[in-house]
Amino acid sequence: MYSSPVIGSDGIVYVGCDDGNLYAIYSTGALKWKYLTGGAVRSSPAIGADGTIYVGSADNKLYAINAAGTLKWSYATGPVYSSPSIGPDGTVYIGSNNYEVYAFSSAGQLKWSYATSGRVRSTPLIGLDSTVYVGSDDGQLYALSSNGALLWNFVTNGSISGGAAILSGIIYVGCENNYLYAIVVPGDSFHSIPLCH
Repeated sequence: MYSSPVIGSDGIVYVGCDDGNLYAIYSTGALKWKYLTGGAVRSSPAIGADGTIYVGSADNKLYAINAAGTLKWSYATGPVYSSPSIGPDGTVYIGSNNYEVYAFSSAGQLKWSYATSGRVRSTPLIGLDSTVYVGSDDGQLYALSSNGALLWNFVTNGSISGGAAILSGIIYVGCENNYLYAIVVPGDSFHSIPLCH
């Protein structure tokens, strides 16, 4: 298991596995259900406000699974190791190894996609203003508007496979060049502070 578990409001634990299954497990450890995808599930699930579970698979699809363990919808992307994020309006954001960042409606309709120059394994971060921050193996952190337009990008010169965090207008992101970056975004200007090496 490379997937991190998430816990629903009803106490059900959801986790993916390399055997291709998304598991729903009671807090007692008993299996509630499992849903078989066509590939390893290394993506960590996200749970929508209506209880829908979203998770990516190495079979090149994003899945939306009902709380009862049945398929709601799926969408062909590329291999998905990124974990989905859900915006305040229910939009589902996820990256893919086909270099794309995707935004889907909760009904499974593609709203937009944005092409980077590398695999997107990073979990998208949604800011309070609905800006989408996501890293790529091309060594860049992208800031995308809620409609998929590029606002800015910051070059780190190392793959960004982990998610970012934001606090008081500063975005923190780790990079495979052994740096943790603090990127300040005042308006349209920005700079970075390497915190550690």
